[in-house]
Amino acid sequence: MLGKHQKHYENFYHSTHENAHLDSKTELLVGLAAAMAMNCLPCTNYYLKQAKQAGITKGEVSDVTAKVMAVAAGQKKLQMQEVLAKYEIDLDSFEK
Repeated sequence: MLGKHQKHYENFYHSTHENAHLDSKTELLVGLAAAMAMNCLPCTNYYLKQAKQAGITKGEVSDVTAKVMAVAAGQKKLQMQEVLAKYEIDLDSFEK
């Protein structure tokens, strides 16, 4: 699909696994969080399998899942606030 750019993408992607500041466990947990946030099922599957091999615990995966859920919920809350403000909708007027 990427044609001539495929090799550049692969090099870039693989370089993100070799970083100077995150240990391998943290890198996997960040990858898992990003995969979940982007709703990438193959990526989430990949990171879960890698996490299991690395000895990451069920509790650690649960904490990452909770954080992704909290960020997603916060984004939806802010989205609603933005719509209400932009279109001057008063939710209190919905009450009877």
